[in-house]
Formats: sequence, structure tokens, C-alpha cells
Amino acid sequence: MTVRSGALIAVDGVDGTSLKAAARAIMPTIPRPRRGGVSPWDASGLFSDLRVAPREAGTPSARTLLLFHAADVAFRLRWQIRPAIDEGRIVIAAPWIATAVAFGRAAGLPAAWLNELFEFALRPAETRIAAEPHSDAREGRAGFVYFSIRCLDEHPGGQKRRELVTQTRSYLRAGKLGIEK
Repeated sequence: MTVRSGALIAVDGVDGTSLKAAARAIMPTIPRPRRGGVSPWDASGLFSDLRVAPREAGTPSARTLLLFHAADVAFRLRWQIRPAIDEGRIVIAAPWIATAVAFGRAAGLPAAWLNELFEFALRPAETRIAAEPHSDAREGRAGFVYFSIRCLDEHPGGQKRRELVTQTRSYLRAGKLGIEK
């Protein structure tokens, strides 16, 4: 019997639509028997629940949104990623940890706190940054970063959308997120 080692490929980026496209582009490069699928953001449904929460629930802070993201990552690891990897499959996570850390850094959270928050996460065998549309003008963008930015726009003292997007992209492109593994 041949034992095959599974792996995680991370696709990170700001725009959820671009993340999905990048993950779909990678899938055909993986031999069919090794394909473990794509583990998407909000697989746990936490953010879907947050979308329908009543206004009285309040608006989450960047720190709270990142705690939710960490809980979603833990869910994805437990129910999607680890089982497939244990079967020798290759799983694509879109997005993974770099997206959340870049957003946290752009929102002014300390690298040490982010490092501790995602310490449990599996280190990917490979990380790719998704190419994105050239324009920020399109409304209704999808994914963790845009969802979070819309929440923060409602938060008292929240940063402006364009500033957070630009800073998050800068952190991702630089690859210097201050996280250790």
C-alpha cells in the first residue's frame, strides 16, 4: 500500500470573487485522485449568522471579526481540511491566514496578537496571492475583507473602506505580516 501525504494550498487576497477564481484555476493542476476540494471562507456559517443579526446586536470590531475568522478556520480544519489531508488529498483554502493577518495589521492590531490567534492553524505547503480586478469602484465585493470592511464602516471611529483595502493589499504583497510558524 502506498501512503500519500496530503497538503494544503493557501490562496489569499482581498476580493472573494478573485479568490474563488484563483482556487478554480488551481484545481485542474492537481491530479484528480488527489483533489480534496476548496475550503471557502464562512464554511462554518458564522458570518452568515452575523449578516442576519439584529441591529441591536451592535457592530463588531476588527478584533471580533478576526476572532470569528479564527473560529471559522478551526471549523474548516476540523471538518474539511484535516480529513482530506489525512486521506492524502490536496486541499485549497481560499482565503487562509495571510488574508486575515493582513487585514488585522491594516486595522492596527498587533502582530503578536495575530500570531497567537492563528497559532493553531496548519501551515500551507504553498501560498498564492490571488490577482485582483484593477478597479476598486465595483460595489458588493465578496469575501472576508470586504464583509469586514462593511462592518467597520458602521463601527464608530471605523477606518474608511479604501484605506483598509489598500493597506490590506500592501501587507499581502509585502509578505511581511509579522506571523511566525
